[in-house]
Amino acid sequence: MSLVISDDVLRAIGLSEADLLLEIIVLLFQQEKLSLGKASEILKMPQICFQRLLADRGICVHYDVSDFQEDLQYLRGKGCL
Repeated sequence: MSLVISDDVLRAIGLSEADLLLEIIVLLFQQEKLSLGKASEILKMPQICFQRLLADRGICVHYDVSDFQEDLQYLRGKGCL
């Protein structure tokens, strides 16, 4: 699917195409509609850079106990722990 937003709309809101995409992705991430990985992928941005951007805006990364346990299991399986 493609979404076309006219240059007039971009001028009216004072954002570039890239900045508007960033704002949409951040909003969708905050609403837990996008994962950290998918948001980073869409923005073509390393995850750590996206995490820093979120931190600069005071937005927490969604990471709960079950995520932590999965990460531990993965790391143990790889022999890292």
